[in-house]
Amino acid sequence: MQNFTASDGARIAYADQGHGRPVVLLHGLMAHRGFFKAQSALAESFRIVTVDLRGHGDSRAQTGLTIDQLAEDVAGLAAALGLEDAIGIGWSLGASVLWRMLTGPASARFAGAVIVDMTPRVMNDGGWTLGLSREACEARRQAIEGDFHSFATNAGEAIFAQPRTEAPGANGRGDAAAWAGAEFARNDPRAISALWSSLMQADFRDALARIRQPTLIVHGAHSHLYGADTADHLGAAIPNSRIMRFESSGHSPHLEQPDLFNAAIHDFAASLPKTQTIQSHASV
Repeated sequence: MQNFTASDGARIAYADQGHGRPVVLLHGLMAHRGFFKAQSALAESFRIVTVDLRGHGDSRAQTGLTIDQLAEDVAGLAAALGLEDAIGIGWSLGASVLWRMLTGPASARFAGAVIVDMTPRVMNDGGWTLGLSREACEARRQAIEGDFHSFATNAGEAIFAQPRTEAPGANGRGDAAAWAGAEFARNDPRAISALWSSLMQADFRDALARIRQPTLIVHGAHSHLYGADTADHLGAAIPNSRIMRFESSGHSPHLEQPDLFNAAIHDFAASLPKTQTIQSHASV
């Protein structure tokens, strides 16, 4: 594990392994970089950078817990590491962080994007129905603040397709849902509540048309959060994009079908312009 000092002095934990085109992996709410353990195999072909987003894992900062600050953290890390021609992979919360970067100055460092089961607007309003209802969003907020352990444990089960087949946990095969729930429960409820509030306020619908990077939209066919219509909306809104559906996955295709997911990253990277220079690892 390495650490990067963010603009406000917060320490952001990350891991950096492999060589080649950089791939930056950004996890979902309550998760951490360990949820991408199965993607460590990609380090045979790529430079893999996994980040504990602020308020998660070993990045225990308790201030600045907004989508904008998380994006600023990752953009600062990308600059410090000298990343160029990178592929950004954002799962759920991580996709929101990635969208913020792709519509800001850090966009120039990315050659492609992979969005894993996310909506541009979490809370439905007016004619928007491709997120979660206002009542569901509020119920989640109350559960986070009222009984976080139960909320986190249940969420560990809910990220997988139902009925569930076993997927590898952090230490090999086993009950992945129990592992995920236990890891989720390690978080500070105050941090998760703040980020959930930021997610409810975020709206990337108008920003999608400004994304110029080729984008792979990964959708779990059995996701309980976002349906195929949400993925279809992203495919229509992002100019240079295509959709890949994972028929045996729920909200976490990279955990549930890791071999297929990793193969998809290889194929997607091969479709992008060749990296002009290979960046060496940097100390931060």
